[in-house]
Amino acid sequence: MSTPSPHATAAGRWRPSRNVWAIAAVSFLTDASSEIIAPLLPLFLVGSLGASVSMVGVIEGGAEAVAAVLKLASGWWSDRVSRRKPLIVAGYALASLVRPFVAVAQSASQVLAIRLVDRVGKGLRGAPRDALLADSTPVAFRGRAFGLHRAADHAGAVVGPLIALVCLQGLGMPVREVFWVAVLPGALAVLVAIVFIREAPRSPGRPTPIETSAAPPLEAGIAVGAALPRSFWRALFPMVLFTLGNSTDAFLLLRASQLGVATALIPLVWVVLHVVKSVSSTPAGALSDRVGRRPLIVAGWGLYAAVYAGFALATEPWHAWALFAVYGAVFGLTEGTERALVADLVPAQRRGTAFGWYQGTVGVAALPASIGFGMVWDHYGAPAAFGMGATIAVIAALLMLLMARVPPTR
Repeated sequence: MSTPSPHATAAGRWRPSRNVWAIAAVSFLTDASSEIIAPLLPLFLVGSLGASVSMVGVIEGGAEAVAAVLKLASGWWSDRVSRRKPLIVAGYALASLVRPFVAVAQSASQVLAIRLVDRVGKGLRGAPRDALLADSTPVAFRGRAFGLHRAADHAGAVVGPLIALVCLQGLGMPVREVFWVAVLPGALAVLVAIVFIREAPRSPGRPTPIETSAAPPLEAGIAVGAALPRSFWRALFPMVLFTLGNSTDAFLLLRASQLGVATALIPLVWVVLHVVKSVSSTPAGALSDRVGRRPLIVAGWGLYAAVYAGFALATEPWHAWALFAVYGAVFGLTEGTERALVADLVPAQRRGTAFGWYQGTVGVAALPASIGFGMVWDHYGAPAAFGMGATIAVIAALLMLLMARVPPTR
């Protein structure tokens, strides 16, 4: 069953479709589940399991790299079969099933295995979900749709750490028991995805030979990728470069702890970050619909460089609180805007493949980014690592400024 395409009202205002609300709700619940665990995980790895900072980078970067390869394949497959929902539901179900088993991990390698399977779920769902969101939204309101989705995602990331904080401080639960609490919102997310998400109609387009071939998904995705517009690749290059300086946020939590923020308050720091992310995402997405995608992306990356420079120079606990709040605005400016830009640059029948390439290459870049950041931290200290990240962000922002302007596709 398909839902009708969403539309603007007579007054020119945007009315989100059922799919937009459903995808937003699923992301809210999934992030609530994930973020019960996420702010505690790096401290759990280093403090309880004896992992090094470099190992934290390997776990987080490796998990994202595994997801990256699957995003390319799942995006291409959703284009080929013209169905997004099965991959979306499967991805959310797998991640929700395996994630809480961190509670029984006895070593960093076991956490790595759990995180890899969790990210397999993310890899299955990511590109088809973003493609379906674009399929369900008129071009004039894409920024708003992706902004609303990111706002809901980050609202869940506010609720999750608050649940963890209540469990730790209010109920006195051990960290391992807190991890099991993530089961409930994860299960609700899968239920909402099954019941409420629907396939959306897409603009007709003639498939290329590779889409009707029996080539393996990864090989076919690479071949189809070669046919994507040149403007897409010009935009993707600076995004990937930026990611090479954008390591896992677990390092920011370790830096906050290093600056003197108490372990019990780490979930609250995470809440501050995601409150700002959630509040800023929808207005920033709407602004990108009016002024264009590139200005907001460049501004966000410039702000990122300033925040990382701040973490390099920080000396007091309050510095961490302030920097986390500003850091949230970076995501508000860039996350939904980057996705809307990808949708602008490719035709509807190539959208799953394009999102697969975008999320896949960015995910692969997260592995050397996180490993390199951790190694620099271990050998030269946190300020050097954050300074490196700030420098790469500035270079990427300058390259994005040079990208040619192109009209969006419908």
